[in-house]
Amino acid sequence: MAVKCSHLDQVRVTQTAAHECEDCIKTGDRWVHLRMCLVCGHVGCCDSSKNKHATGHFHSTQHPLMRSIEPGERWIWCYVDEVSPGTLS
Repeated sequence: MAVKCSHLDQVRVTQTAAHECEDCIKTGDRWVHLRMCLVCGHVGCCDSSKNKHATGHFHSTQHPLMRSIEPGERWIWCYVDEVSPGTLS
């Protein structure tokens, strides 16, 4: 049986105008790809980036859902259930 995400009811923010990792900007670091928290809208860098700020945001807030905000990407990820429950339209 496939694991399903039980956190989709927590989605509050689906889009952002931000195109930079908020935390990397503060420290003067660079990022590879950007992810956005679907609960609060925080933008952080991906796990391929040196600082992994999107995952760090999850660990500090327990906000379970994030999405890619890279051009052309609409997928989402649930840190708690460790699944991609689909895409946002």
